[in-house]
Amino acid sequence: QVRLVESGGGSVQAGGSLRLSCEASGGTFSTYSMGWFRRTPGKEREFLASIGWIGVGGRTYYGDSVKGRFTISRDNAKSTVYLEINSLNPEDTARYYCAAGRFATPEQARDYEYWGQGTQVTVSS
Repeated sequence: QVRLVESGGGSVQAGGSLRLSCEASGGTFSTYSMGWFRRTPGKEREFLASIGWIGVGGRTYYGDSVKGRFTISRDNAKSTVYLEINSLNPEDTARYYCAAGRFATPEQARDYEYWGQGTQVTVSS
């Protein structure tokens, strides 16, 4: 069993930045690929970013809508994955989730085995 706990969300003004964290426990963190997704009411879950397991050297992928603004990273010693979200707009308001998958295709939510409860990000004009 893998437990994921997100943190770092909150309210921010347009143009601002946040760094979201997701700490994992109950598994061997370095063997999992990690992803970030977001969801707003009435919308489907949206892929944001992923970072590969240690065997692929932490290769990163980004969704088209956020590429260039968001940055994913991981610290295997801390069993934590981060998502830095920059140049935020009100349209970025959503609940942000992290996920872990041992064999996940980066952008496919269905491939991830474990999910956190999310952290809310609210961007004001």
